[in-house]
Amino acid sequence: MRILVKPIITEKATNASELSNCFTFVVDKRANKVEIKKAVEAAYGVSVEKVRTINVRPDRSQRYTKTGILTAKTNAYKKAMVQLVEGDTIDLYANM
Repeated sequence: MRILVKPIITEKATNASELSNCFTFVVDKRANKVEIKKAVEAAYGVSVEKVRTINVRPDRSQRYTKTGILTAKTNAYKKAMVQLVEGDTIDLYANM
């Protein structure tokens, strides 16, 4: 099972990483906090202080078109915010 799916690089997540050393990742839905902590420490070689998780619900939308009503739904995913020990950092832009 691949725990870390991808990092979240948004304005809010980047601000949190710069100010409070907290990085955000999309993770596997079945992963718990201990597994997420071990995966981040193994992948990036840092020490994790705290892990917070959120199950993000899918967004539903409707559009009214000439051919009728179209409904759409985004995927649900799990998001983890990882607080690192002071002095450690992750460079997410190094692999781009």
